[in-house]
Amino acid sequence: MKTGFNLLLWTIHVTSEHFHLFDALKKAGYDGVEIPLFEGTPEHFRTVGEAIRNAGLACTSVTVLPDEAHSAISHDPASRKGALDHVTWAIECSEAMGCELLAGPFHQPLAVFSGDGPTEDELLYGIEVHQKAADRAAQSNLILALEPLNRFECYVLNTMEATRNYVQRVNRPNFGALYDTFHANIEEKDPIGCIGETIDVIKHVHISENDRGTPGNGHIDFAATMKALRENGYDGWLTIEAFGKSLPALAAATKVWRNFFDSEEEVYTVGLKTMQDAWRPRAAR
Repeated sequence: MKTGFNLLLWTIHVTSEHFHLFDALKKAGYDGVEIPLFEGTPEHFRTVGEAIRNAGLACTSVTVLPDEAHSAISHDPASRKGALDHVTWAIECSEAMGCELLAGPFHQPLAVFSGDGPTEDELLYGIEVHQKAADRAAQSNLILALEPLNRFECYVLNTMEATRNYVQRVNRPNFGALYDTFHANIEEKDPIGCIGETIDVIKHVHISENDRGTPGNGHIDFAATMKALRENGYDGWLTIEAFGKSLPALAAATKVWRNFFDSEEEVYTVGLKTMQDAWRPRAAR
């Protein structure tokens, strides 16, 4: 098990002004950081990667599709090309940083709805885009982890079962799913049981409290979550994803209208202890 922290708590674009956070997270006890990819060039992220390694950390990355001109499930071939171009750019930036994995809901833009569930054509369009993206990522030894979101943020992939079926149809060894405790808390009939049912495709895990605040200060059952992951053989990243209201655009996208914590330090210190305590078997606590 490796512990990570997503820098979306502070920024959507990591620059040198954020490099001190790497040292703080390393000192707190983290193994790595997750870097948001919303803008920038591979050359910029090569510098970011150097700073991450200098702090003694590893990294993963996360991206989203920015708008309807970049949608993997669109009927418009130009939009599907835009989606592939965006994911390819994110792969190149991840490669430049030295990331192990690129995660996120890179199948459709956020908060774009059709008024119904996904059609078979939409799924086929997305599968084709992601097969090409996975083949490109394989050249960089990069894993892609697709994230299902709750029904208020997307309509194509909401549950782990639907995402597992989709991943199996993409049929690439470096293409899998991301399990997120926040979204599972909303969409899954059994947020814990679904882990064992889909563990064969889970490549990455986001640890996120029910209110997007400090893990351990809400009602997500992290002990049961970790037990299910551990007993089903998961040994990858456990990365905290928390949001505040300091970034207006991100706050609007995630519907965060108030802060759910006293300080960012609380999120990463209490959150890390929550993960570590929950991961240990009960007899070892």
